[in-house]
Amino acid sequence: MIPTHPEAVVGQPDTLRWVLPAGILAVGEVRAAPGALGTLLRTGVVRRMRVDRTGVLIRLEPDASWPAQGAAVRAALHSALEQPGAWTLASCAPPRSADDRLHEAAEAVLAGAAGDFIRSHGGTVELILARDDVATVRLRGACAGCPAVGFTLQARVERDLRLLYPELRAVRAG
Repeated sequence: MIPTHPEAVVGQPDTLRWVLPAGILAVGEVRAAPGALGTLLRTGVVRRMRVDRTGVLIRLEPDASWPAQGAAVRAALHSALEQPGAWTLASCAPPRSADDRLHEAAEAVLAGAAGDFIRSHGGTVELILARDDVATVRLRGACAGCPAVGFTLQARVERDLRLLYPELRAVRAG
């Protein structure tokens, strides 16, 4: 499951920002979403959805409330995020390829907790290729030649990357 958490939007009690890791969805106005979230949008319970770099802003219809609808919206959003390719957004940006999405997700992971772990042990990590659902990284410093590098790649980098890019086949050291 992709981690999310809601934040209030100042001055808009009918809107919550659901913060999620960058790069999961394209940016734009949501026209259609998969599953129950799409149903909430089509039936008007959800009045408007917009994706930006780090979250999904969801506005409820005027007669709905977050205490009444919040659990259903959260469950529907979590389910819909498992199918990022099934969302339809109105966007000025060209559609991103799978390689572009993998590259963005891998960069986010390496800049986050997994990269911090590697750096805390005196190593450095950089993405050198993201193609065909495989991310190839270069480890240097204390991590170069370390016997635990395979475990670090699998338990830290690959685990975190799968949350952002479920289609991942492998993370390799190059």
